[in-house]
Amino acid sequence: MSTLAPLRLLREPSNASEGNQSNATVGAGGGWCQGVDIPNELFLALGLLSLVENLLVVAAILKNRNLHSPTYYFICCLAVSDMLVSISNLAEMLFMLLLEHGVLVMRPSIVRHMDSVIDMLICSSVVSSLSFLGVIAVDRYITIFYALRYHSIMTLQRAVVTMASVWLASTVSSTVLITYYHSNTILLCLISFFLFMLVLMLVLYIHMFALARHHLHSISSQQTPPAAHRGGSLKGAVTLTILLGVFFICWGPFFFNLILIVTCPTNPFCTCFFSYFNLFLILIICNSVIDPLIYAFRSQELRRTLREVVTCSW
Repeated sequence: MSTLAPLRLLREPSNASEGNQSNATVGAGGGWCQGVDIPNELFLALGLLSLVENLLVVAAILKNRNLHSPTYYFICCLAVSDMLVSISNLAEMLFMLLLEHGVLVMRPSIVRHMDSVIDMLICSSVVSSLSFLGVIAVDRYITIFYALRYHSIMTLQRAVVTMASVWLASTVSSTVLITYYHSNTILLCLISFFLFMLVLMLVLYIHMFALARHHLHSISSQQTPPAAHRGGSLKGAVTLTILLGVFFICWGPFFFNLILIVTCPTNPFCTCFFSYFNLFLILIICNSVIDPLIYAFRSQELRRTLREVVTCSW
């Protein structure tokens, strides 16, 4: 078994029998319906890389008092969410390897209980990651369009309440998801949540992108446009494009898989798409690797603190 425990529960529709899936796969087109064989080593390598990256982000933010602000607290929470994905992935892989090689012998009931715990942990991290991506988008929007009122709008108390609410909602929703994962209603709620986050980020980032473009146009219309301002506007526009692109590429296939589970569980072409589930999980783990690069490491202050953390210059 080479998938993450959690999302393995959502890999195939519960109302499609094994025989129907096998026949559909053969009828839909042979070779390309066989899916992609993802080695456990790749899951482990990406999990370790993500764990190290996000651990450095958390350590740097905790170390540097200049980074103790709502914006960086949200980035820290995103890093913790991504760390949970990595830790759960590594724990599950180690757990499966020990069972397969007979090193660890446990009763089936205990194995199922352990599997449910890992399921809840990763589902919680998935929901919290999506939530904090949306929170960061809102925070950046307020920073740009309400710069003079930012500190009165996004107070430390409101940031703490926001973070606590996200973690609580993620824990409750993951428990419900694992308990009723065979229900299409639960899947529809998860899909709706993803679509809401996608639309939210799309609207906010397009508005910010439009502002950057307008700013760039205003500067270009001057007789001697400052190169630094022009470069900054372009950099901001490119960053927003990258954020949306990475979000859609990494999360889109998995949630499209859930949509197909609800809408066409026995269709041959949908069954072919299900066979690539491991690849969709790899994309989610890759998102945990990429997040620090686009949300955290772009900060000069954070990069300086990271160098101090790595070199133990405390």
